[in-house]
Amino acid sequence: MGKLFIKVTRLFLFLLILTLTASCGFYSFKSTSGGTVFKTIAVPLFDNQTQEYGIREILADSIANRIVRDNSLKIVPENQADIILRGSITKYERAVHTFDKAETVKEYIVRIFVKVALENVKGKKSEWEEENLLGWGIYNVIITPPETEDDGKAKAIAKLAEDIVNKTVKSW
Repeated sequence: MGKLFIKVTRLFLFLLILTLTASCGFYSFKSTSGGTVFKTIAVPLFDNQTQEYGIREILADSIANRIVRDNSLKIVPENQADIILRGSITKYERAVHTFDKAETVKEYIVRIFVKVALENVKGKKSEWEEENLLGWGIYNVIITPPETEDDGKAKAIAKLAEDIVNKTVKSW
């Protein structure tokens, strides 16, 4: 019984190690424009065409934090960057999302729309562009403690940042 357990355990560990090492394949961050490897990115503040104060700073910080976490690009000033992420926050809206049985508002949704482009500095062209990228966040006002519009805004910004960074690093 003991020898069988040891053999099964060794087999399991071998398969686990094999699976983990096989999943660590080669991945290249190459441009679609022909082989330039991007190492640096600048993330200037987006233009804010809405009435929401401070949203452009929060969005820029969120994008920068995601890029740092992703660890595939180094954030640098514009004059040192291989690529620059430019954009405008074009629309901010809050709307009722759901009602409860008594027709009381239960949830609201915050929608943030941005126009964004990733510019290749050396190639003087756009790697990708989105005219109307949407980030949204739902917040519940009935739970205790209730969520606020700031919670919905934070969720919408987090979604935008995630989508923008994913599109940036996966567009190559």
